[in-house]
Order: sequence, then C-alpha cells, then structure tokens
Amino acid sequence: MLDEINNYVHGGNQLKRVKEKKKKRRWLRYTMIILGVLLIGICGYLYSIYHSLTNAVDSMHQPIRETSEKRQETVTLEKKDPFSVLLLGVDQRKNDRGRSDTMIVMTVNPKTESIEMVSIPRDTRTEIVGRGTMDKINHAYAFGGVEMSIDTVEHFLDIPIDYFIQINMEGFQEIVDAVGGITIENDFDFTYEGVHFPKGTITLNGEKALKYSRMRYDDPKGDFGRQLRQRKIIEAVIREGASLKSLTNYGDIFSALGNNVKTNLTFDEMVDIQANYRQAANKIEQQQINGTGTKIDGIYYYQVPEEERQAISNLLKNQLEIAS
Repeated sequence: MLDEINNYVHGGNQLKRVKEKKKKRRWLRYTMIILGVLLIGICGYLYSIYHSLTNAVDSMHQPIRETSEKRQETVTLEKKDPFSVLLLGVDQRKNDRGRSDTMIVMTVNPKTESIEMVSIPRDTRTEIVGRGTMDKINHAYAFGGVEMSIDTVEHFLDIPIDYFIQINMEGFQEIVDAVGGITIENDFDFTYEGVHFPKGTITLNGEKALKYSRMRYDDPKGDFGRQLRQRKIIEAVIREGASLKSLTNYGDIFSALGNNVKTNLTFDEMVDIQANYRQAANKIEQQQINGTGTKIDGIYYYQVPEEERQAISNLLKNQLEIAS
C-alpha cells in the first residue's frame, strides 16, 4: 500500500514537473515573440529615420564648384583637414531671390578642437566679384546667388570657402515649430511688429522667432545685435533638434530642413564631420569685424579698414593652416 502511495506521489511530481517545463517553454516562446516584434519595430523605426534623413539631405544638397581656387589641395574630411563654411541667412520671399541678411564664416580645426566664427556686417562695402562693382556685400546674393556670395567673401577675406549652408529665414519659422519651439536668453526688452520680447529667458514659436531675428533699428548694437539674435536662434534650434524629445517628430524636422536649407555638403561628409570634428564645437570663438558707418552718394555703407580686414584674414588663415 505504501509503495502504491509513493508511486502515485512520484508520478504526480513528474507530471507537475512536465507541466512546469511546458509552461516555461511557452513563456519563453512568448517572450521571444515579443522581443522579435519589438526588434522588428525598432529596426523599422530606425530605418524610417534613416530614410527620412537621407531624403532630407537629398533635398538640401546643392552642388557648386568642387574646389576653391584659393585651395592648392582638395579638403578631405576623412583625413581631418581644417575646413571653412559660409553660413547664409537669406530673407527669401515669393518671386524674390532676396538678400543674404546674415553672413557668417566658420573655420573648423579638429587639431585645436576649435571653431572661429566671424559675422560679416551686411552693409560691408567691398568688390562684388563677377560684377566688378563696389557695393554692400549682402547684395552679392541678390546679383548672383550662392556662388557670387562665396566668390565675394573669398575675395574680401582672402580665404577659401569650402562649404556653404543657406537657410531661408522666411521659412525658418517652420524649422522652429518642427522642434517644438525654442528657449533663449534675451538681452534687452523690446517690442517688434506687435510682439513684446521681455528681457530674460523667453520661449518662442516659429512666428515669434522670425520676428525676434529681424528687429534691427531699435537694437543699440544695430546690425551686430540682430546677427547675435539670429545666432542664438540657430544655436537653440540645433540644441532642441539634438534632444531626445525630437525623435517623436523627426519627420517634421527633416521635412522643414529639406524645405528651407541648402548646402553642398553630402550625406557622407556630414557623417565625417560628426565623427571627426564634433569636439571642435566645444570651443567657439566669435569675432566681430570692426569698422565705421559712412554714406557714399547718399547710401549707407560699413567701411572696414584694411588693417582690420587683414587681421581677420590672418586669423582665419591660421585656423585653416594656410600661409598668410
């Protein structure tokens, strides 16, 4: 009798173990299925981001001449060569090419891990290369687009311009809205086109950011103050665009960039810059070109003394490791 009881209990335990094994295998199978679905979803999401990004870059890409005449050798980003970028903030409206209200030259050196950033005042009087006339430097874009702007800046500063990034300031509000708005520090209290901008920390949507960037005449720093505000907006957009929360609306961001940004940088070159030059962004030195305002034939110009122009030129050449 005792043996029968033991056999019954032993058999029950075996049956219980078999059921537990089946249950564990079933949960393992369910877990693997769930993980597989998640992995497929993540891969699909990453591919969607990559696909949207490459489409945006294709829309942004605008090729120009391959190498500057002021370069003896082509810049190779894979080899971490220093390079220069001309940033053009263009006030481009319907049926109008517009003018480059913002012109910023950036020279990037991965060895010194630094960026020199020089804002060129829009009213700077210089030769417009390709027309042979003396005029305001921002008129170069109106006369001949990106290439005439690059040629004119190269002549003015006597350095090669390797890449350009053109931002349509009229459509820039679309980019600001795509990243969910921006937060910046405003230096002084002012009102422009019916919008009040108090001193201190302010949050701006696209429409307000555009107005904030355009005010000039009530700024005690004049055009320099307006350029500073535009740089703040661009930096804030980059900061917001790089945040994790932007992953939820990457489609809107890439679409806005594709609609409003043009550059001769390719996708592979952007990847090289991210991999080889990102440390340089930790040290950005901003330079101001000193000069005086004057009127010639009743037109206002910003006159830059030759010694000042030469000093800025030498600074950028040193950053690019080019002989002065």
